[in-house]
Amino acid sequence: MADAVKDKVKVSGAPDGSAPPVVLDPNREPIVVVDDLHIIYRVFGAGGKGNAASAFMRVLRRENRPTMKEVHAIRGMSFVAYKGDAIGVIGTNGSGKSTLLKAIAGLLPPQSGGVYTEGQPSLLGVNAALMNDLTGERNIVLGCLAMGMAPDEVKTKYDEIVKFAGLREGFIQLPMRAYSSGMGSRLRFAIAASKSHDVLLIDEALATGDAKFRRKSAAKINELRDEAGAVFLVAHQLDSIREMCNRVLWVDEGRLIMDDDPDTVVDAYTEANGK
Repeated sequence: MADAVKDKVKVSGAPDGSAPPVVLDPNREPIVVVDDLHIIYRVFGAGGKGNAASAFMRVLRRENRPTMKEVHAIRGMSFVAYKGDAIGVIGTNGSGKSTLLKAIAGLLPPQSGGVYTEGQPSLLGVNAALMNDLTGERNIVLGCLAMGMAPDEVKTKYDEIVKFAGLREGFIQLPMRAYSSGMGSRLRFAIAASKSHDVLLIDEALATGDAKFRRKSAAKINELRDEAGAVFLVAHQLDSIREMCNRVLWVDEGRLIMDDDPDTVVDAYTEANGK
């Protein structure tokens, strides 16, 4: 990793102690540094009443804009991910898991602090952009091209993607709107996993897969780790987190509660939430 990115580890941690300092493992190569990260959403019209017509009338009358509410989604989070890590991210709904992945992917600007990555992060979510009106075959081609594959490489990977997705005979020629949620989930992951990624961010994209597919996914994630990348996995299935990850982040109300091995974190999270 470039010295400029490594230097970010040395300066993390606010003077007032609002975020813990990030400690660099000298024996491993960092690939993602999250340094005292704060993400704030601004929601306009929060708590207001009325509809689009009434809002339009306020504009015509030049009335003041609706009230604005700030949502502090990530609050001073700091950690380092290393090449070869598969990091699970757990927490209750609204805890900031998806926001964290979007920030690492570069889709959300920090209010303060920063995210520094080696290479290009790729975000795979439950709504990853496959086109419902196109067949599975066309989505494979377009998805692979969008990830930067050459046409010849797409042809080479095509059969492997179809096999990994486990689509029943004939479905690959049907439009995506004919697929079940599980079939769409498997195809999304199969496309994303057909290419090596510097940092692969998986946001609940495996939630609808069956047990057999989760086992295949775990093996594929291990392959991606062996290829010297890093994987972040947001999932509510704690068994999958234990199986697929070597490390887990527990996030609550935008704060990092715990960062440790899967059994330690999952056990603590389960006890705290009565699961």
